[in-house]
Amino acid sequence: MLPLTFVVLIALPACHTNTRTAAPRIVRGGSADLGKQLIVKYGCGSCHEIPGVKGARGLVGPPLIHFGRRGTIAGELANTPDNLTSWIHDPHAIEPGTDMPDLGVTTQEARNIAAYLESIG
Repeated sequence: MLPLTFVVLIALPACHTNTRTAAPRIVRGGSADLGKQLIVKYGCGSCHEIPGVKGARGLVGPPLIHFGRRGTIAGELANTPDNLTSWIHDPHAIEPGTDMPDLGVTTQEARNIAAYLESIG
């Protein structure tokens, strides 16, 4: 029979399979500073809590705290800069029926927003 301590130590890493510990990724062609401004412009904080964005305390969508460390986007896509850009640009193309609205964000704007979200690792 294995000691309980050994079993717990073996099981603990499984609790962290959905998080990244590496440094935040750079989103090619994206500007985190512009992304932060766009988050305010599009009112993302009315649905999401977003660190560093004044008034972004929404409770409708998930909080975006430590977003850059998450393993998935919308619970189904691998958290990569390209997937995040696609999700922000056209969430219904990825998950029809999602509550995430299509705000008319351009691909470049989505890239900038993704750069900000990746930076808040």
